[in-house]
Amino acid sequence: MTRIVIVGGGYAGFYTAFKLEKLLRRGEAEVVVIDPLPYMTYQPFLPEVAAGSIEARHAIVPLRRHLPKTRVITGRVTGVDHAKKKVTVTPEGFADFSLDYDHLVITAGAVSRTFPIPGVADCAIGMKTIEEAIAIRDRVIDNLHVAADLPPGKARDRLLTVVVIGGGFAGIEAFAELRSMVSAMLKEFPTLSIDDTHFHLIEAMDRIMPEVSLKSSLWVIKNLEQRQAHIHLNTQLENAVDGKLKLSNGMTIETDMVIWTAGVKAHSMLGGTGIPLDDRERICAGADLRVVEGTEVIEGLWSAGDVARVPDLSGGGVGGYCVPNAQHAVRQGKVLAKNLVAVLREEEPKNYVHKNLGAVAGLGVGYGVFQSGNFAVTGFLAWVMHRFYHGFAIPMFERKARVFTNWLVHVFWGRDFSSVRKVQRPREFFEEFATRPASETKKAKVLAR
Repeated sequence: MTRIVIVGGGYAGFYTAFKLEKLLRRGEAEVVVIDPLPYMTYQPFLPEVAAGSIEARHAIVPLRRHLPKTRVITGRVTGVDHAKKKVTVTPEGFADFSLDYDHLVITAGAVSRTFPIPGVADCAIGMKTIEEAIAIRDRVIDNLHVAADLPPGKARDRLLTVVVIGGGFAGIEAFAELRSMVSAMLKEFPTLSIDDTHFHLIEAMDRIMPEVSLKSSLWVIKNLEQRQAHIHLNTQLENAVDGKLKLSNGMTIETDMVIWTAGVKAHSMLGGTGIPLDDRERICAGADLRVVEGTEVIEGLWSAGDVARVPDLSGGGVGGYCVPNAQHAVRQGKVLAKNLVAVLREEEPKNYVHKNLGAVAGLGVGYGVFQSGNFAVTGFLAWVMHRFYHGFAIPMFERKARVFTNWLVHVFWGRDFSSVRKVQRPREFFEEFATRPASETKKAKVLAR
């Protein structure tokens, strides 16, 4: 049986497998998805997960549950030999193994793009995974609990300061949602006021959210300033050692929470494999989503999503190529599946063409912005549009139902401000009180001296 191996279970990978399950005839091909995680993350919901508006498990789509005809392998692809049509798979903590394929679909997605700024690698956290969103939520909530019992001063200010680096959609949404959450939490902390909390967003360019009009972006800045969330344009982060942020505008900010959202880059897992990459390490793909080397199609090799450089035939792409976003990844995955099946049946694949439908962002409960061409909506209506769009866009009816139930519950009881940060070190409590053999206890005392 023909074997189709999909590397990456994100948007493009999930939708490729999902569409293949519907299109393939019984026994026509075996589909295999390989990903380090057994679920797809619906990334537009990460800011709301961080702000306690959506339960973290409801913002992910379990691969095995929703791809019942697909073989799912939890591991990393650490090698590709297309000449022999083999991939090397490395499960976490176990030995490598090889897997043969007839067609390889690479949809490995993107990772956070950082710069060699001192301290960033040690103190910052991204907003690309569900684990990062959970960690941010728990840290911010725990910091408020600790700060509430501290006297005014540098220690308390540091705990109550949140800094976001990057003014694109991901950064602005995370920044605004966290501001909304902390503002709502203050009613539970009589010793704290909004003036005690400090929110700063650092953007190197002269504007935020390039996906919307300048007028809409200025409305977002004004709205956030009214909520005591400050945006610093034309400003760069120069140093972040030990959480002491030095900015190019001369400001110094001390914080316990630095969130990095300053762009993404293609997942760099393909160096040395011989697969053609451009100067940004994106896979060179044609409009039909087959990998190309120059003008030559490489048979049996496909790519889509953020890891691929796909021509934007609609004419709206930056530099002539599709921008890395969920709109393109989802639709490319569906088209790729159709084209792959067409090739299996000796039919002609079709080109991917999609015109940007617009952009919508949630800025905390009750605030949003929507832009499509010259048409823009801001405020409460845009927030409702954001929730309806993404509530229905997350795949699978079961996931949609869970998300809308979250929002319905919050209408009556508000967001859940519970923190379970200790779950990130689950054995700490057990180890503290565990009885050890006498020899180990004696050894531990000697080492302590």
